[in-house]
Amino acid sequence: MRHGGDDVSTRESDFWNERAGPRIAPQYFGDILTTAADIALVVGEGGTIISATTNPLNGAVGKVDHWEGRNLREFVAEDSIDKLDDRIRAAAGGETVHAPVEVNHRDNAAWTFPIRYTAHPTGVEGRVLLLGRDLRPVAELQQRLVRAQMALERDYEAQRDFQTRYRVVMEAASDPLVLVEVSSGRVLDANPAAAALLGSAPDALSGSAFAQEFEGRRKAEFLDALCGTAAANAETRDVAVETRRTGRALSLRARLFRAGGERLLLVALAGPGAVPSGDDPRAGLLGALFDRAGDAIVLTDRAGRIESANEAFLSMCDAGTVGDVAGRTLGEFLARGAVDMRILLDDASGPQRGYLTRVTGGYGTQVPVEISAARLDAPGVDGHGMILRDTARGAVAQAEAPAAEIVGATVGERAMREVMDQVGSSSLKEIVAATTDVIEKACIETALELTSDNRVAAAEMLGLSRQSLYVKLRKYGILSRDG
Repeated sequence: MRHGGDDVSTRESDFWNERAGPRIAPQYFGDILTTAADIALVVGEGGTIISATTNPLNGAVGKVDHWEGRNLREFVAEDSIDKLDDRIRAAAGGETVHAPVEVNHRDNAAWTFPIRYTAHPTGVEGRVLLLGRDLRPVAELQQRLVRAQMALERDYEAQRDFQTRYRVVMEAASDPLVLVEVSSGRVLDANPAAAALLGSAPDALSGSAFAQEFEGRRKAEFLDALCGTAAANAETRDVAVETRRTGRALSLRARLFRAGGERLLLVALAGPGAVPSGDDPRAGLLGALFDRAGDAIVLTDRAGRIESANEAFLSMCDAGTVGDVAGRTLGEFLARGAVDMRILLDDASGPQRGYLTRVTGGYGTQVPVEISAARLDAPGVDGHGMILRDTARGAVAQAEAPAAEIVGATVGERAMREVMDQVGSSSLKEIVAATTDVIEKACIETALELTSDNRVAAAEMLGLSRQSLYVKLRKYGILSRDG
């Protein structure tokens, strides 16, 4: 029995130790090859594919049965043909090359995939066995890695950009500001203005206990006072302190917020009785004037879109709230629309005064108004401010005046005298025609004055084409007039 067992063990070891290799039945050899590699090709002389099989466990490669009988070069990218030919010739000559070669396959010019091949001699003259591994999973991992790296780079650039902006704002701010971590009570950052008030340098303040910068202040009580006043009303949120280094009396105003899950305090330092730059007393007066003014006031951006309007304007255009008009252009409420806005927003003409037009309400009602407009150009502000004054009362008073006064005020006393002098020497038809010319000329001159000699806008205002306007300018000698 022992002898029989030794024979079985010897035969099993001989399976791998035989010089000719393990004896495998032909019916199993093909299955072993197809499962050992993702794709197996037997290539003959000239690169003709004799046999092509794929791993049934890897459906990504697909079917390649139609490759058989065709040249391998038809299914290989141009940049991979030469290196694959070299490896096939070496294997056909009997050389055993263990280094793989990576090849880009193509099929019907639409299906492309990378394969890593090893070439093996078959013992049959001119025939080479190519065993390939699909590299697409590796390529996908590489692409994901590249995308992740690019995302990290973008995040890093964005973080550095925000950090730069933060540093510039802190250093340029005229108000003394200190950033404090609530949990530890230590200073995270301080701008130069705050460091000067505390008698230290910004770098020296960073990481130090904020309570130690003031006389008679304990950490826990001091932070509780700052956090409590940060949530209180504006009238009671100042904390009076005295600096330890310089002995200066200061008032602290804190704002509590969260960042990255941590509670932080932004503390503004000011001398006793000082008014923070954001609390200019004029701002309150101007706000009250804006809300309670009898004349309509509108604030727009650079393009004329309404950003804010007072109650008088809402009443004038029959709007319920500011939200009904915010974001819309002021031209939507003016009778001449784009023409009025082009004149009012023309920065080259300077502030507009006494511009006459009409405001159209939500229900079609029209209110004659006189508009004064000015460009608002200041740090953080870029837009226009407009005051619209209702001229309906003036129109009523004008309607009650004598007709001669109305015409004289409209056309001018000199023009009226010229028309009156024609009575008796000209027919009524000729006098009416002359009066029409005088009124037409006065209207054209008024339109040119309102538009600061912008003839395109004047033509739109008068409802004329540019050609018709130029004809009338030549007729009345206005075209050749200097300036």
